[in-house]
Amino acid sequence: MEHFKLAPLPYDEAALEPQIGRETVNLHYEKHHGGYVKKLNELVEGKPEAKATLEDLIRSSEGAIFDNAAQVWNHDFYWRSMQPGGCAEPNGALGEAIAGSFGSFDDLRREFVEAGTHHFGSGWVWLVSHRGRLRITTTPDADLPLRYGDTPILCADLWEHAYYLDYHNERERYLEAFFDHLANWDFALANWNKVPARR
Repeated sequence: MEHFKLAPLPYDEAALEPQIGRETVNLHYEKHHGGYVKKLNELVEGKPEAKATLEDLIRSSEGAIFDNAAQVWNHDFYWRSMQPGGCAEPNGALGEAIAGSFGSFDDLRREFVEAGTHHFGSGWVWLVSHRGRLRITTTPDADLPLRYGDTPILCADLWEHAYYLDYHNERERYLEAFFDHLANWDFALANWNKVPARR
């Protein structure tokens, strides 16, 4: 019995082209994301963890169960962090928060791309709310901000399978394409609006 399901992509596999190709999305979604869901179900079968939510497992488990639960959650969040064609630079509450935390949208872009580019090895780069203020952070492997009390706002996958077919080893170019052409600021705003007592 499958306790955890592979959430459907929010768009067609070819919808992120030309920035991210259909082949990359298919491999990433079906094999990697789907593989984490399959493995997680195998690990929790017949155990009390089978009744937990992904968030519960992330906060309470270790080892393989944590790794696979976190990667399922991370990928669900990553796909929603993108929108075909991207969307307009955020204004309103999120725009004000970006200006207050980074100085400008361009400064946010620079910090996001730099942090992701210089992160060693596999992992994730995040825009998060930390104590009600925006900041950029990276996490290694399957780790994620939820474990540290931060609220994820937007993220990009830094594992090579996310970009290698399209950008080879040029992670910086991939992150620039993500930020400039795919970042879903409507999703980011919705996440920011859920942050309690952010002012």
